[in-house]
Amino acid sequence: MKDVEDIHRPMLNSLQSTSAKMKKIVLSVNAGSSSVKISAYSALFGQAPIQLAEAQISGLTAPPPTLRYTRHGEKVINDEEIKDQKVSTQADAFDILVKALINDNGVPEISSKEDIAYICHRIVHGGDFVRPKLISDETYHNLEKLNDLAPLHNSTSLVIVHRCMSDMPKTTFNIACFDSQFHHTIPEHIRTYPINQDIARNNHLRKYGFHGISYAFITRATAEFLGKKVEDVNIIALHLGSGASACAIKGGKSLDNSMGLTPLAGLPGATRSGSVDPSLVFHYASDVGKLSPASTKDLHISRAEEILNKQSGWKALTGTTNFGTITAALDPSSSDTTSHLSPEEVAKMRLAFDIFVERICAYIGSYYVSLQGQVDALVFAGGIGEKSDRLRAAVVEQVSCLGFGPVDKEANETRVKEELDDSHDVIDITLPNSKKGKRDGREHRVLVCKTDEQFEMARACAEDGEFWR
Repeated sequence: MKDVEDIHRPMLNSLQSTSAKMKKIVLSVNAGSSSVKISAYSALFGQAPIQLAEAQISGLTAPPPTLRYTRHGEKVINDEEIKDQKVSTQADAFDILVKALINDNGVPEISSKEDIAYICHRIVHGGDFVRPKLISDETYHNLEKLNDLAPLHNSTSLVIVHRCMSDMPKTTFNIACFDSQFHHTIPEHIRTYPINQDIARNNHLRKYGFHGISYAFITRATAEFLGKKVEDVNIIALHLGSGASACAIKGGKSLDNSMGLTPLAGLPGATRSGSVDPSLVFHYASDVGKLSPASTKDLHISRAEEILNKQSGWKALTGTTNFGTITAALDPSSSDTTSHLSPEEVAKMRLAFDIFVERICAYIGSYYVSLQGQVDALVFAGGIGEKSDRLRAAVVEQVSCLGFGPVDKEANETRVKEELDDSHDVIDITLPNSKKGKRDGREHRVLVCKTDEQFEMARACAEDGEFWR
């Protein structure tokens, strides 16, 4: 079977000389289990993409589904219920979002599907792929095989990839951007599990690492903020959201990531356990080796995977997946929504918060040693990392013995909320003139970064000459 590059080669070569000078429309697609988000960009080869619009449908697993739409940074539709269109799958949601773009007179650059040149798909598990890949039939089938390694993560994205390959114009190219690709630089002694290596190789059992698209953006944004080249930056980055991870980045490249073979390893999350004793699950329930009722013909999910991925984390500890509710409960005077909680319920919230802080700090300490103390900054990102001033303060206080902080209270609680927007990707919350924060002449900064995976995918597309013909 010919690859997609070979099929399009004559047309691509004839247009190559002029194509680089033409603005093209790039869509970045991020499909989750309950939501689909697309961002539309106008881009020139080798230049930073400019966002035109962003649209998201949420509530696929908890109806009614709602639509949010932003044009040129201004909200046009804010969580409006979708009543007149069927939305039962990620593909349905994608179709509605594309129609919304096409029908928006405020985005004249997109008047039909033919105006869309590239669609960048976030694929969580890329296996051994080390860079974005133009999706051919062969590539698609290779990605399907990875579903056994990441059944809860890749399948939703592939639903939309399949829809695009069948329904979008042949002139629209689909590109897979992998969350694991940033971590291909993790050294062998870190990525290897101490198990039989013949079995490990045959079954592709090793640490892959995830949230890589976010970490690529964080690394680039932090380097720019610090006035350094990417290859000169050493940071400990934290992508903290309902799925959370930590990453040691040395010389602009991934040295280690808290996630492993799958995104389950490492830090706990909203419904994930994070790393636990592997034998725990066999004591937890008797049917862990059986397939979950949620499994399908093409998607095999064991009860163990379901328990540790969907029935654990702070949901299991507190009953809520909202980390904002947890932090609000620790200061009841700040929220009417948590004032009714009993002392026992507040204690559960405190336990979940303390566990999260402790696990984060353990990775910071480990990565600090791996980087031999040569750390430019500790960087908080992700929904929780960007929004929870209480978590940032607690983490920095605990790792202050390493030279981080102290945190500037006003910057941490106010400036981040007011200034961390499209014009400020990074905010420094280190207390000015602190005597701490230096080791061997290298200053330890504490930063907050508004990561942007959608932009990072579009940027990778616009800068890659293999795609941009």
